[in-house]
Amino acid sequence: MSNNKRSFFNEIGFKPTIEKLVDLTAKLYLEDDNPWVVGYSGGKDSSACLQLMWRALEKIKSQNKPIKPLHVITTDTLVENPVVATWVKTSLDLLRNKAKDKGLPIFPSLLTPNIEETFWVNLIGKGYPAPNTKFRWCTERMKIRPSDRFLRKISAESGESVLVIGTRKAESANRAISIRKFEKEATRENFQKHINLLNVVSYLPIKDWTNDDVWLYLLQEPSPWGINNKDLLSMYQGATDGGECPLVVDTSTPSCGDSRFGCWVCTLVKQDKSMSAMVQNDSEKSWMEPLLQLRNDLTEKDFDKREFRRLKGHVQLMGPKDDETTVPGPYTKTSREEWLRKLLQAQNKIRNNNQLPKDLKKIQLINQDELNQIRKIWFYDKLETDDILPKICETEVKGEYVFEPLEDNHVFDHDILKILKETCGDDEMIFEIARGLLETERKHFKSNRRTGLFDEFENIFRKSFYKDKTDAIEYAKQRKKIKNQGSKELPLENN
Repeated sequence: MSNNKRSFFNEIGFKPTIEKLVDLTAKLYLEDDNPWVVGYSGGKDSSACLQLMWRALEKIKSQNKPIKPLHVITTDTLVENPVVATWVKTSLDLLRNKAKDKGLPIFPSLLTPNIEETFWVNLIGKGYPAPNTKFRWCTERMKIRPSDRFLRKISAESGESVLVIGTRKAESANRAISIRKFEKEATRENFQKHINLLNVVSYLPIKDWTNDDVWLYLLQEPSPWGINNKDLLSMYQGATDGGECPLVVDTSTPSCGDSRFGCWVCTLVKQDKSMSAMVQNDSEKSWMEPLLQLRNDLTEKDFDKREFRRLKGHVQLMGPKDDETTVPGPYTKTSREEWLRKLLQAQNKIRNNNQLPKDLKKIQLINQDELNQIRKIWFYDKLETDDILPKICETEVKGEYVFEPLEDNHVFDHDILKILKETCGDDEMIFEIARGLLETERKHFKSNRRTGLFDEFENIFRKSFYKDKTDAIEYAKQRKKIKNQGSKELPLENN
C-alpha cells in the first residue's frame, strides 16, 4: 500500500473539509426515515466514521430537528484479540453513557455468532480443521452472519437501511476496485450497493481518505464519547513491527494502517504480526504469549491429527496418480480432546501471569455455552458416549465449569466403553460400527415410531465398512476406475 497519496484535506483544508462532510452526512441522514447502522470495530477507520456520525447528529439536534435512532453494531467473534476486545467494550460503554447524557439516540449492540457457529464449537466440537485459504469457514459464520442477521431484521421493519462503514480505497488496490464497482451499481447518489443484502445500502464517508488522513482527524478531533484516540494510536503502534507508527511517512516506512487487529486464532495469515509485535514491543503484554503459541500450533501441518474420511464419511483421493492418498477429514477424537486441553492450559497460564491486566483476571478463552454445545456434539452427533469433556475440564481447570447430566440411560459409561473396545480388539472400524449401532438403537428404543432407524444404521455401515485407511484408498481407487469406465455398477456408494 502506498502511503504518499494526496491528502483528502488538501483542496480546502482540514476543518472546512470535515465541516463539509458532517453537513453532507446530516443532510443524507434526514432525507428519509430509514434506519442507519454504523459498523464499529474499535479500529481507526470505524472510529473516524462513528465520530463523523456523532457530529452529524449533534448538528441535527442543534437545528431542533427530530433525530431518528442510530444503531452501532460490533461483532465479537469470541476469539478477538483480548486487548482489542477490552478496548471495544470500554468504548461501547462510554458511547452508550455519553449518548444518553447528551440526549442523542445512539444505541450500541454487541453481536456474537450463534453458538453452533463459534470457532471452538466448529474446531473442537465438529472437528473442522483450522481455517485456511481453501477452507475459510470462519469469516462467514463468525463475522458476516451476525451483522447480516441484525441488518435483515432492521431492514425488514423499515424496507431499507443504511450501513455506515470505514472502507477506504487506499487500503488496497482490490478494495479500491470493489468500491468503484459497487458505486456504479448504486441507485442512490452518495451510496453504494451492499455486497450481500438487497435492502441495505452502504455509506462510506471516508472512502477517499489516506491512512494519515484518518490519524490526523482522530488526533485533531477528540472522541466525543470520551475514548482516548491517543491510546488507540498507541495500540496500533504496539502492534506494528518495530513499534513505529508515524503520521508523515515516506514510501519505505510502514503506516499504522498495516497493523491487523482481529481474531487471535487467525490461521489465514502465515504470521500474526500484530500480536507478535504486541508481545515483542511491550513487556506488559507478555501474558499473550500462550495465545500466540496456541495459534501457531493451529498452523502446523495436521494430517496426522485428522480422519482419513471426510465429515460425512466418504473418502476423497488427492495427490499424484501413483501415490494417491485420502483428503484428510475432521480432527480425530483424540486430537479434539487434545485441542481442548491445550486451550484450557493456555487459559490457566494467562491467568497466572503477573502482567495480566486486572480487568482480564477472569478471562475465558472458551465459555460455558460453547463447552455445553461441544459436549452435545461429541455425545449425540459423534456418538462418543464416554462423555469425557467434563472430566477434561475438571482436570485442567477444576471448578471453572459446571455440567449437568445429559441423560440417565447411557448405553455406555467409560468403563463399559473400554470393555467394548477391548472386545473389538485392534479393529477400529468394528468398534465404531458396534458403538454406533448400539447407540442408535438406544436412541430409538423408547420411540413409538422408529422412523429413520434403518437409514441411520445404513449410514453407520457406509461410514465404517473399511478395514483401515489402506483399504479405504484401494476402495476409492477401484470406484474411481469403474466410474471413469462409465459403468453403472459402482461399488457401495459412500457419500
